[in-house]
Amino acid sequence: MTADPTPGDLMRRIAFLLERAREPTYRVRAFRTAAATADSIGIEELVERVEEGTLTELPGIGKVTATVITEALGGEVPVYLRRLEATGGRPVAEGGAEIRAALRGDLHMHSDWSDGGSPIEEMVRTAAELGHEYVALTDHSPRLTVANGLSPERLRKQLDIVAELNATNEHGIRILTGIEVDINEDGSLDQSDELLGRLDVVVASVHSKLRMKSDELTERMVTAIANPHTDVLGHCTGRLITGGRGTRPESTFEPEIVFAACERFGVAVEINSRPERLDPPKRLLRLAVEAGCSFAVDTDAHAPGQLDWQPYGCERAAACGVPIEKIVNTWAVDDLLAWTGRTS
Repeated sequence: MTADPTPGDLMRRIAFLLERAREPTYRVRAFRTAAATADSIGIEELVERVEEGTLTELPGIGKVTATVITEALGGEVPVYLRRLEATGGRPVAEGGAEIRAALRGDLHMHSDWSDGGSPIEEMVRTAAELGHEYVALTDHSPRLTVANGLSPERLRKQLDIVAELNATNEHGIRILTGIEVDINEDGSLDQSDELLGRLDVVVASVHSKLRMKSDELTERMVTAIANPHTDVLGHCTGRLITGGRGTRPESTFEPEIVFAACERFGVAVEINSRPERLDPPKRLLRLAVEAGCSFAVDTDAHAPGQLDWQPYGCERAAACGVPIEKIVNTWAVDDLLAWTGRTS
């Protein structure tokens, strides 16, 4: 928080805490919409409308958000925010504190360019507020049309925008270019080699035909892992254990073969921190440790508040004996980019 937060700042903080607590999306969106309206109106007009009692005539401002604005303009910390801070300000998971303290960044994050809910700059600002030194922007690839995957043309435009944001460095954080690229059924990656070669971080994930036969899926995953562009194997089993999308069983593959390939080709196994995924399961995570794999503790965040879900992954990493030095996003950015084969 800044020394003198605006009503918009306070409502974004409320939205962040609601997201972290996994409250319904509509509630989070209401505060973000109200924050955007408050920012666009300006303090002077907000004060006038508080005096006239006309705040709720503004688009996106309801009774609750009007109360928050009124309290903020009166120099108070809004009651709604105080309640959330009191009940939701604790760490989201116990254990793994040493690992969380060592993390320097997050290598899996989505913006509203694909299926995320917030603009790039808002996601980056939140990552900076959480203390990250870097964050990788990994929107989806073209094949995942349901997630508004980026065509080559849109990805090129995004790269230009990231370059501009890094040039200004307004938030004091390095934005790494990246993608969550689909692993096609034949194990190829769903983007051109030319574009993949320009990215800092490539997370490769299976999003389709999750019920393939074990031997076929194993070959598919190993082919992708052996691709020199692949840096991180995303949510390897594809399972869903809770949440609004329902549940989904693990994909079946030969984990010893897949993790041996990750170790051989220098691909990190993602410890996905999303509460509905928590992927890989602990028994597989232990196998990956035994195989000598590297790891990335990522949030797979699709909204700002979800960027604070890393403790879920840190807890699992600690429970399964993952060595801190084997977690690639504990490394300094120059070391990370040397590992991915890029330059800083």
